Amino acid sequence: MSEEVFVSPKKKGKIAVFLSGRGSNFMAIHDAILAGKINAEIALVFSDKKDAPGLRIAEERNLETLFLDPKAYPSREAHEKAVTQEIRKRDVDLVVLAGYMRILSPSFCNELKYCMMNIHPALLPSFPGLHVQKKALEWGVKYSGATVHFVTVDVDMGPIILQAVVPVLQDDSEETLSERILKEEHKIYPESVRLYFEGKLEVRGRRVFIG
Repeated sequence: MSEEVFVSPKKKGKIAVFLSGRGSNFMAIHDAILAGKINAEIALVFSDKKDAPGLRIAEERNLETLFLDPKAYPSREAHEKAVTQEIRKRDVDLVVLAGYMRILSPSFCNELKYCMMNIHPALLPSFPGLHVQKKALEWGVKYSGATVHFVTVDVDMGPIILQAVVPVLQDDSEETLSERILKEEHKIYPESVRLYFEGKLEVRGRRVFIG
């Protein structure tokens, strides 16, 4: 049985950003688009939190925003179905998770296979999940960083697109380490999106090859 191969599209794409908080990675991606570095537009900024600061920032940037309250739906799947309809309505090519704090269902992940990215503040596959800077400090690792990956059914385990490495200093706190990692996130997330719409990402099995 031959392994599955996916090649990203070379086109001007449409992006939907999902966020639950301030959306600093969303801003980094939008800034790169405005600077002409990414051949795409943001068609929608979506949140599961009505008061997410990122929604307000998106509105200030004249981008379309949407809030769908998960509590207004009978199940996670029903909420996700409504979200899917909204992104399909806008012909979205790529969903970018930028601090979106809901665990996505397997059916949603499979429907958007290789069309959804996430960024994680650790060097995956080390330290998946939450509180990763705390884990890095407790383990005494000398290096940490950030990982951009395609989203799959297994949380934080999708094919790795780009990674950035930062040193872990002896006097680091969770806050100082997070701040150092965030600076790198703002570089590698826009770069991953750029490569996607330049048709330069090829997924073969677990590996992503950059053309």
